[in-house]
Amino acid sequence: MASLDRADVYARITAEIVAAIEAGAGEYVMPWHHNGSATARPVNVASGKAYRGVNTLALWVAAQSAAYPTGLWGTYRQWQALGAQVRKGERSTTVVFWKQIGGDGDEDDSGSDDGAERRRFFARDYSVFNCAQVDGYEPEPIAAHSEEERVAHADAFYANLGINTVYGGNEAYYLPSADRVHLPSFSSFRDAASHYSVLFHEGLHATAAKHRLDRDLSGRFGSEAYAMEEIIAQVGSSMILADLGIVAGPRPDDASYISSWLKVLRNDSSAIFTAASKAQQAADWMHARQPSSQVSAAA
Repeated sequence: MASLDRADVYARITAEIVAAIEAGAGEYVMPWHHNGSATARPVNVASGKAYRGVNTLALWVAAQSAAYPTGLWGTYRQWQALGAQVRKGERSTTVVFWKQIGGDGDEDDSGSDDGAERRRFFARDYSVFNCAQVDGYEPEPIAAHSEEERVAHADAFYANLGINTVYGGNEAYYLPSADRVHLPSFSSFRDAASHYSVLFHEGLHATAAKHRLDRDLSGRFGSEAYAMEEIIAQVGSSMILADLGIVAGPRPDDASYISSWLKVLRNDSSAIFTAASKAQQAADWMHARQPSSQVSAAA
């Protein structure tokens, strides 16, 4: 564990995410796509808490690259404390926490110093290893839910958001002037996962409304502001789909965005940190709308 120069943090993680986007561009497989299994949400093995913000994205990139079958991660010492041993030669993945200078408060695990209240924070990196990289640890089996259960949960989850949604037509979009999501009928999609991927993507855009999270939606197609909002919606909806156990795969319109995403990330190495922070904020807003009896993402 070490303190890091902020620019180095941004540059290192951004470079890995850019490389992942470039590697998947031919088949439109992005770093935020996942198979919806119970291991899709990166979780710390010691605390049991889910990683947040850009750390989620960084661990998705690492898991996708190495085809890890599990979402359990921990530091060398955390695995050692559990009686496990990281295999010699295994490569670690960097996650970032922010610590307040001169403060005794808990570290912010979102990986972002976004916001004026965090100007006196410094970056501290941790090297973590996936469960697939260690010997002597057997993860507990996770009960798999049927597709019917996942669909019912997803429907209830979305209904609790209170976002006005109209079904029909052949286009999916959020209309800010009416604060309304438009979505083709369920039967228009090739499968349930495709339906929910689009539904929650547009729902993420709806969180930008002034009476919700007040993000700027004035950017035109092709602009950096528009590209940033699309990244926020893509990453945020993928976080929610992971929590719901639903596949987050390529969308039909991904091809039109890839070049603009790469341009934004190359021009500003802090952009993905900001986008991931806002995506996490939107995902948190969605979880906060759920009844306390429903299972939500770990904080």
